[in-house]
Amino acid sequence: MRLSTFLLAALLLGTLSLVAKDRQFYQIKIYHLKTAAQEASVDSFLQTAYLPALHRAGIQTVGVFKPVTADTAEIRIYVLVPFRNMEQFISLDKKLSSDKAYQQAGQSYLQAAYNDIPYSRLESVLLQAFSGMPMMTLPSLTAPQSERIYELRSYESPTEQYHVNKVKMFNEGDEIGIFRQLGFNAVFYGSVISGSKMPNLMYMTTFNNKADRDAHWKAFSADPAWKKLSAMQEYSHNVSKSEILFLRPTTYSDI
Repeated sequence: MRLSTFLLAALLLGTLSLVAKDRQFYQIKIYHLKTAAQEASVDSFLQTAYLPALHRAGIQTVGVFKPVTADTAEIRIYVLVPFRNMEQFISLDKKLSSDKAYQQAGQSYLQAAYNDIPYSRLESVLLQAFSGMPMMTLPSLTAPQSERIYELRSYESPTEQYHVNKVKMFNEGDEIGIFRQLGFNAVFYGSVISGSKMPNLMYMTTFNNKADRDAHWKAFSADPAWKKLSAMQEYSHNVSKSEILFLRPTTYSDI
């Protein structure tokens, strides 16, 4: 009897391990810039060196975004990189260092002098995809790229346990399913495993334009399934702070 229990436990652990391996990891790199010259430098590096190198490394869908409304304090560029697994993430720097085309195309950025730096700060957030949507999905939009709205949301929780509860609300409570049914065109849902704001989850939904975005959220607020889910006591108090950021893809973004 004990042996059967051990075998069952081993099978369950193996299954969980496989599920975890099938979930993508995402890195969000945030370039904090002070000048238009820095912005031009980073844009050029990303377009001519970084994205092509990632494509050669087997990472085909890389998102590059800028805020719809410019921040008066700084310029920001957001880069979303999906990884099949943690090994691909860990090995990327080694691959880039041996990629001669990358080194040559990105030379001015990679070898910038200390007194002529291409950015003021580079921030990195690492996430793991939710089990309810384990892989990134490309949005299906019809509007011109210049009109599209990509909405990046961040939900911080009071404690780690409340964070687990909020993730459960998306997966088992099927908040993801509500978004899917209402046509939110989600790109990813992920739990932050390393970043400056934790415990935290982030997700990105996409729309043809701002009016389309507002109409979708109005429908979401009135949706019976959402009203039922949000009223459930077991999911109460699991968000302590939320942030909404409206982005637009650059002309060279894959997403």
